[in-house]
Amino acid sequence: MFAKTRIVLALLVTIAALALLVSCCPAEPLMVEHAVAVTKVVEVEGEAVVVTVEVGTEKLSTAQAAVAASGEDTPINYDALTLPYRSDRLIIKNAELSLLVTDTDNAIDRTAQIAADTGGYILSSRVWYQEWLGDNYKYATITIGVPAHQFEAAMRRLRGLAVRVTDENASGQDVTDEYVDLQSRLENLEATRDRIRTFLDQTTTVTEALTINEELKVVEEEIALVQGRMNYLFDRAAYSTITVDLNPELPDATPTPTPTPKPPWDPGDTIQQAGGTLGAILCALAELAIWLGIVVVPLVAPPVIVVAFIAWIVRRWTRRQANKKSTPQPNP
Repeated sequence: MFAKTRIVLALLVTIAALALLVSCCPAEPLMVEHAVAVTKVVEVEGEAVVVTVEVGTEKLSTAQAAVAASGEDTPINYDALTLPYRSDRLIIKNAELSLLVTDTDNAIDRTAQIAADTGGYILSSRVWYQEWLGDNYKYATITIGVPAHQFEAAMRRLRGLAVRVTDENASGQDVTDEYVDLQSRLENLEATRDRIRTFLDQTTTVTEALTINEELKVVEEEIALVQGRMNYLFDRAAYSTITVDLNPELPDATPTPTPTPKPPWDPGDTIQQAGGTLGAILCALAELAIWLGIVVVPLVAPPVIVVAFIAWIVRRWTRRQANKKSTPQPNP
């Protein structure tokens, strides 16, 4: 009987110890996800408009979630805030490439083909020529628009056209916030337009109708401007702009040797120049003698010989006649 009492007492002590241990351990609250939104006030057409944008989720306990749902202020744990990946961001991408190519005409054709293959188009092109070492070389600048999801593929293919990429610059502009603000502004302007149209239906005089119609016209112009800006941002984000400069590969210029400075007067140069002049004169005289011996003498010698022979005969005959006159004749 005493043993049974001890066993029951031991069980009671064990149960009490376990209960005490459980009560000392903090209970982990049940966590739920709660949407977190950022609210800001935007002034449109003189009216304060409240815009609420959901930026993510945070984990709250059931009690905190109940307080948040009731609309009462509660501190937000931004460290636990989870921002999901936004695949619908509006990014305007631009790039500039400067390529050194072997054949400019071929590079122009291939650039146009890359734009067509990626679903893009040519925005502008310019071709000019520059002279180098006496030859004209062709240069070109082409601006193409390609779909945003084909931007990297187009850049890789354009780099493949070059012998060397001399310059590359790529940039992006995130216009998502501006687009969201414009969308909110557009919604408020459209609501204002609808209210003005309601007032227009309630007018009783022509003056009131004209006044309200002027206000409606101003609001509709604002709507057109906002819608145009939104369309521009959307189209620019949908297509990326790439400007390609095509520069021909130029031959290397032959370096000109730098002349060695000379002294004001060098006797050796004078002697060398004098020797060269004397040699040139002797060569000229030798050439003159050769020309006289080969060309002039055969042409001039026969007439000279004939004339000299005739002159000798005449002189001899004249001498004989003179001798006959000077010799005395004997008397008969």
